[in-house]
Amino acid sequence: MDGKEVIQVAAAVIERRGRYLITCRKTDVHLGGYWEFPGGKREEGETFEACVQREVLEELGVEITVLRPLIVTRHEYPEKIVQLHFFTCSLSHGDPLALDCLDFRWVKGEELTAYSFPPADAPVIAQLTKSNGCS
Repeated sequence: MDGKEVIQVAAAVIERRGRYLITCRKTDVHLGGYWEFPGGKREEGETFEACVQREVLEELGVEITVLRPLIVTRHEYPEKIVQLHFFTCSLSHGDPLALDCLDFRWVKGEELTAYSFPPADAPVIAQLTKSNGCS
């Protein structure tokens, strides 16, 4: 490895009534304007499950239940390496609000490819569009 920092990230794949919850990144952050599954960087000593619950609460103001791990992806950007831990989750309390994101949407699995996602999300998008949203 060339000494690039590896950023550990947890993300929630939240499905409700055949649609997935996606958020749009703020424009002033890395990959700003891209759509993604809500989540963020894991803090030191934090489990991935606790991380994704904290991040979703901060971004959208909702509580989630982590159901199971979905997929782990790794992507090398020019300046860093991101390892993403995706979890299948469900909403347990609240209605989403765009608190720390530009926007959010509920989209069908087949609609995911119409949105611009970061390259690191490609494997999970492929898995979700192949399975047609069955969870």
